[in-house]
Amino acid sequence: MDHYRGMKKWRPFASMPEQYTGLQEVINKQAEVPQPLLTEEQMEQINFTLIEALHTNKQVYLTYYKNGQRITDTGFIQFVDSLGDLFIFIDEVFELKNKMRLSELIDVRFT
Repeated sequence: MDHYRGMKKWRPFASMPEQYTGLQEVINKQAEVPQPLLTEEQMEQINFTLIEALHTNKQVYLTYYKNGQRITDTGFIQFVDSLGDLFIFIDEVFELKNKMRLSELIDVRFT
């Protein structure tokens, strides 16, 4: 009296890549946060800290906004161009050069 025999086995999302990808996108969208707006004072403070880090070669924590996410990284500042909205950051883990926009920064502090 096994009336389940003819039924198809239920398959979870992960076994259906196209649906899973769509689901993952929805989850990522929900995790997105709007970019925080900084005051003039906060932006100046970030600029001062970047320039000090550049000249003293001190390690910093950078918090920046990318693709709807807040990301924190540790590393060293190699170059700052305030007018060009650009700085170069060498991350501690992979020692890769990252060209970034100053306008993406949320916070910079010394480690």
